[in-house]
Amino acid sequence: MKKAIVYINQFFGQLGGEDTADVAPSLHKGQIGPALAYQQELKDCEVTDTIICGDNYMGSHTEEAVSRILDFLSPLSFDIFIAGPAFNAGRYGVACGTICRAVKERFGVPVITSMNEENPGVEMFRKDVLILRGGNIASKMKQDLKAVAGLANKILAGEEIGPASSEGYFPTGHRHQVFISENAADRFMKMLRARIHNEPYVSELIVPKQDKVPIAPALKDLKHARIALLTTGGVVPVDNPDRIQSASATRWGKYDISGLDRLEGGVFKTVHAGFDPAAANADPNVIMPVDAMKELLKEGVYGSLHPYFYSTVGTGTTEKEAARMTEEILPLLKKDKVDACIMVST
Repeated sequence: MKKAIVYINQFFGQLGGEDTADVAPSLHKGQIGPALAYQQELKDCEVTDTIICGDNYMGSHTEEAVSRILDFLSPLSFDIFIAGPAFNAGRYGVACGTICRAVKERFGVPVITSMNEENPGVEMFRKDVLILRGGNIASKMKQDLKAVAGLANKILAGEEIGPASSEGYFPTGHRHQVFISENAADRFMKMLRARIHNEPYVSELIVPKQDKVPIAPALKDLKHARIALLTTGGVVPVDNPDRIQSASATRWGKYDISGLDRLEGGVFKTVHAGFDPAAANADPNVIMPVDAMKELLKEGVYGSLHPYFYSTVGTGTTEKEAARMTEEILPLLKKDKVDACIMVST
């Protein structure tokens, strides 16, 4: 009989909600939560173990969490690894994608998960992991779980997996050579005819859409301009009150600098996981230059400084999540009549 291992987060692992999102990975013999349902849906396959990990722990201690889980799996024998479903839960989706890719790379076994199209984990991991199209909320659990189990059964039975359009997973970007009886000219004419008659068709060459942003005009009057500071460098108060993830961020923070001449180490820090944080933690102004901006303000170089800075983490963050966070921040800047922003990266 084949063997499967299931990964779930703290909520579906019945440990609790946000209050337990920081729990470290743990391995449990048998089935817990969704793993019980997977056991019922999988054919000739036993779910031998369930792994549970808090979403925050996976996001904030990714390397450690992945390492511990891979250590759990090393002595075990298994034929497939399943994670989720993650629905539209961003942290959970990123966690499922992260561990699925790591398991695939280390052990070479098939890995499957399920997410909603709005989940940032889709764009991050669809090239490396089979991600089935799922619902946006947990009430879709039954149908999403059945879909995952159905594809897992095909894989375990050694059946050929068809294209994304027929199997229900997100396109991976990989092309496979197939031989068909209809030549290119005939296929082209069918598509052309369908387009002329406003009928549905699928092109054989998918052209990705590009989000082109026009360059903003230069400020005409810097002396009277109101400037705001933003960063993707992850600078936050030391307690990280907004719980911004160290990678693949889905959150941002707004922090008051109206009474500060500079950011002090020990009061502010960076949670960014993409570089050595030592310099930024010692002097956060190297990423968020409040000190330089306050000096320039005193010298009259520009008119005024917006009283808050905005921060998130750029590494691994999807374009879709970045666009959403921008839409949430923009009204605050417009309300204060900000003329220009300085986006400080790393």
